[in-house]
Amino acid sequence: MILILKQQNNEFKRKYGWVDKWAKMTGERARIDAKVNNTYIIYDKNGVLVKEYPNGKIIPFHNVGKS
Repeated sequence: MILILKQQNNEFKRKYGWVDKWAKMTGERARIDAKVNNTYIIYDKNGVLVKEYPNGKIIPFHNVGKS
């Protein structure tokens, strides 16, 4: 059986399209909070955890407290 996904402008449509918008807004809010509190956010970028600072600097995250 072949599953065909409908495409619109080369983007796959989801059953619940609001999820993509909500996830994007959550990330934007995290960046705003980091800037206000002069801290950083941590997220996955290409399979690697990174820290992003309010000035735009992105460095790899190394978990110092690993056991």
